[in-house]
Amino acid sequence: MKNLSRRSFLKTASVSMAGTFVIPNLLSCSPGERLNIAVIGVGGRGQASWTQVPKDSIVALCDVDDRQSAKGFKALPKAKRYKDFRKMFDEMAGNIDAVIIATPDHTHFAAAMAAMELGKHVFVEKPLTHNIWQSRTLKKAAKYYGVVSQMGNQGHTTNGIRLVKEWYDAGLLGQVKEVYAWQPGLNTDKGGSFVPSTSFPPEAQAIPAELDWNLWQGQAAERPYNKVYVPGNWRGFYYYGNGKLGDWCCHTLDAPYWALDLGIPYMAEAELLNPVPDHTFVSEQSVVTWQFAARGDKAPVTMKWYEGFGKPAVRPEWGIEELPKEGMIMIGDKKTLITGMRPNDARLLVPKEEWTEFLKNPPPKTLKRILEEKPVQEWIAAIKNDTLPGSNFDYASSLVEMAQVGILAQRFGGKIEYDATNMKAIGRPELDEYIKEPPREGWSYGEKLY
Repeated sequence: MKNLSRRSFLKTASVSMAGTFVIPNLLSCSPGERLNIAVIGVGGRGQASWTQVPKDSIVALCDVDDRQSAKGFKALPKAKRYKDFRKMFDEMAGNIDAVIIATPDHTHFAAAMAAMELGKHVFVEKPLTHNIWQSRTLKKAAKYYGVVSQMGNQGHTTNGIRLVKEWYDAGLLGQVKEVYAWQPGLNTDKGGSFVPSTSFPPEAQAIPAELDWNLWQGQAAERPYNKVYVPGNWRGFYYYGNGKLGDWCCHTLDAPYWALDLGIPYMAEAELLNPVPDHTFVSEQSVVTWQFAARGDKAPVTMKWYEGFGKPAVRPEWGIEELPKEGMIMIGDKKTLITGMRPNDARLLVPKEEWTEFLKNPPPKTLKRILEEKPVQEWIAAIKNDTLPGSNFDYASSLVEMAQVGILAQRFGGKIEYDATNMKAIGRPELDEYIKEPPREGWSYGEKLY
């Protein structure tokens, strides 16, 4: 799909799906035309996204929390204001071309599906969804409705991730059979992103007047409000977020996933050093291992994620004394490559003199670079030029599904033998309800695609 134009896709789809699906008419934009954009989730990551587009392009703002949306509402006084995206679409669907979605993980899916069902192009923050079934369904929906989709993992627009793929494709690393990533423990300090409650489950508290708690919960099962969830600590609670692995996999594991064309793992296993008995809050220390089969002439790969515990052992041939605090390495039978938590700063682990010479005569740059390395701008340009951005749902959903298989292992421990064809954890039927979580009444989307 990366090089397939939207017009070509629709022409192909209309032939192959004739008599089965109806492809809606899509907006056709020339590069100079303005898009009308709606924003769902105005503060935080939403603000980081909508500030990348002209203010006069934003026609609607939707947020369930007046405290989080205040700055956006003030900066964009002409945009219509909503708390419920369903009402926004009911009233303004004809005036919206594209939608930016930057809400908590558990509400991405419903908002994205509602937008795509109306033929709207969608930009969804990472991680794309909250469970595997949702990731698969968004992938199908983007093709079914013929929209331009993008997941907001900034690293996929960088020069660094392109260097990783170009160096691997040029054969510099040789066969890569091992990938390691490591991160420090959860930021549980006051003001951090994973501050736990003092009680489990968190006790019921009075709902702030500025927050619509019912809408904030979206598809998730209803629970009492507690301030520990909002605005940011929801990431540490599995029923709303995907923990640190879900938060950072789209950055740290994106480069090896893309370069090695890993696909979906057939096995994931987790060692939990401090497991949470009721599986609701993220463990502070764990090691997750995925196994990937051979892909053509590419060797099978073992990938490990160290979270709050340890790092891979330094090997003499790397020429370094210790690994940095956080990062990723791809170990080839010729050379080893290292990046930080994001793929911006890729380099080969070779002696200093060799690295200096390498930089003087690197392999050719075969991949198109993204202006300013901003995913929202890449998405807007793709809409206007009838192309697809790099982290479109056809790619992004598989990256996230890979992570979600690991997240299930991290949450429940042990080994998961994964049947990707049927979206099943073999021999572990208790995980079915987490692979496809039942939505609350009134929040069902995407069922007709499966």
